[in-house]
Amino acid sequence: VSTQSTGKSRCYIMASSKPNRRVFVVGVGMSKFCKPAKKGQVADMDLPDHAEVAVTRALDDACVTPSVVEQAFCGNMFFGTGAGQRCLYPLGFYNIPIYNVNNACATGSNALLLARQFVQSGMNECCLALGVEKMQPGSLGGGGMSGGATMLDYHMGIMTNKYDYEMKTPPMPQMFGNAGREHMQKYGTTARQFAMIGEKNHRHSVNNPYAQFRDQYTLEQVEKSGNIYDPLTKLQCSPTSDGAAAAIVCSEEFVRVHGLEGQAIEIIGQAMHTDDASSFTEDIHDRSCIDMIGFPMARNCANEVYQQANKRPDDVQVVELHDCFSCNELLTYEALSLCGEGEGGKLVETGNATFGGKYVVNPSGGLISKGHPLGATGLAQCAELNWQLRGEAGPRQVPNAKVGLQHNLGLGGAVVVTMYEKPQEWMGVPPKRKATGAMGFEPSTTSKL
Repeated sequence: VSTQSTGKSRCYIMASSKPNRRVFVVGVGMSKFCKPAKKGQVADMDLPDHAEVAVTRALDDACVTPSVVEQAFCGNMFFGTGAGQRCLYPLGFYNIPIYNVNNACATGSNALLLARQFVQSGMNECCLALGVEKMQPGSLGGGGMSGGATMLDYHMGIMTNKYDYEMKTPPMPQMFGNAGREHMQKYGTTARQFAMIGEKNHRHSVNNPYAQFRDQYTLEQVEKSGNIYDPLTKLQCSPTSDGAAAAIVCSEEFVRVHGLEGQAIEIIGQAMHTDDASSFTEDIHDRSCIDMIGFPMARNCANEVYQQANKRPDDVQVVELHDCFSCNELLTYEALSLCGEGEGGKLVETGNATFGGKYVVNPSGGLISKGHPLGATGLAQCAELNWQLRGEAGPRQVPNAKVGLQHNLGLGGAVVVTMYEKPQEWMGVPPKRKATGAMGFEPSTTSKL
């Protein structure tokens, strides 16, 4: 980061804004996302075990060893200090900077963003981004009503000024559910349209061996799966999860020197934004909760990425976005300009967010069905889009996928939007790696899918 003085203000120039050095992802890997162990039970895999699977697969995918990695960035929310060192030392990552990253549900993408910035700035040729998490069973927490300061104090203030707080319901479904209610009241969106997102994402995950849930449900089953907080039912909410995902991020020179042109996917745009001041205005209005859960920052971030990449929403074929709840997926359609404001319900109802439509959104199953280990989610999205743009995703492959868009949101708040593309000049070049991990690995290869 450099700074330039401009009178009374100071302009910060981030490495991510410099277009002169290309950055690529050349290897990805992840562990199977799974349900956290119940209290008193011992999980089959601990935090370092998940990290080992993800990092080893990313290195194998990139055909490199730890010795080429100059810096590592580990996203984790709940382990505490030193998650990166604890996970990476056993894998041979010594004598390099290891940064531990924590930024709510956008933690994984923050690790990816930092890795990309260090490569793009010219400081490094190859970096590792890792996201890993072990969570408590039960509903996703989120602070609020604790008696002390929390990261969601501003959010809670907005919501409780408009809606009564239900003490028996976790705060997260209330926040996103109330945003959904606003959308219904302002635009006529229906509860069924939100349920269509749950149906779609569970259907998509059937073909993802890494997904925590792989059962398909009818729309009626989703609607009747148990009320969490209107309009949300159980099958429209992401679960808590354990898991890890990783990516090898490198320069164009590194790609060429190591013969990785056939599997390199370029990051052609990436930005991170925090909340817009308009999200916390004291004047309650008909989009107060929509703005409070991050619509303005997602919209602003996406617009910056479209400008960086010189692309439009119509150029995108495949999207992995932050569907922590079905309400947020629908709102994010609009924040990413996949449709106009108020038109998200129509987009999903007309089939334009699934196979055969204009876009395929969350072919992995998304957070709702693939799972949501907070620190790993952003890098799992990255892995899925890389597999899609390489054409390796098997029965969940999006036809003619050339440009992918990623959105990873964290209340508190942060959002990272990333755009990927398979370079035209390397089309047709075979990959160096022997096998893709997109469809998992046979049990004989490893017991830790």
